[in-house]
Amino acid sequence: MRFSMRSLIARFAVAVALPLAALSASITLVATTAAPAHAQQMPAGAKQPGEFPRAKLTAGMFVIDAAVAANDADREQGLMYRTNLAPNEGMLFVFGENAVHCFWMKNTLIPLSIAFMRADGTVTDIDEMQAETTNNHCPKNNGVYALEMSKGWFTSKGIKPGMKIQGLPAAQ
Repeated sequence: MRFSMRSLIARFAVAVALPLAALSASITLVATTAAPAHAQQMPAGAKQPGEFPRAKLTAGMFVIDAAVAANDADREQGLMYRTNLAPNEGMLFVFGENAVHCFWMKNTLIPLSIAFMRADGTVTDIDEMQAETTNNHCPKNNGVYALEMSKGWFTSKGIKPGMKIQGLPAAQ
């Protein structure tokens, strides 16, 4: 069989291009259809972020836009399934009793910092929490509020135990 140089080059180009095109298509398919490694669908019945009541809190000179979780269902969901928070956005947990209220990060996709507070807004404890863990994060002191913010928020703003958070709604 005799081939011209042009015919050989064309066959070679097709032989190389087809596998590369198939590889490129499969990489594109994986890149566009693969969900993030730990993304989870929000279950039916869960509140969307904008459906929680909101409160404007202040910590020193910083204004916090806080979603408020003041009932069992809202406290149970918390920031689960969220993939991000705005720079000064968080979630305020309001409890009906002055007690040690522990938290964990199951189904919570972003790392958070948590400040535990007394009824008068005094911060008693601050803890850092890793995403998607079931470690208990419990304050050393009783309180009626907990405020979750993006990890490192309290440290970066100089907020420490003994300082007060203002604008808290009445504890239930």
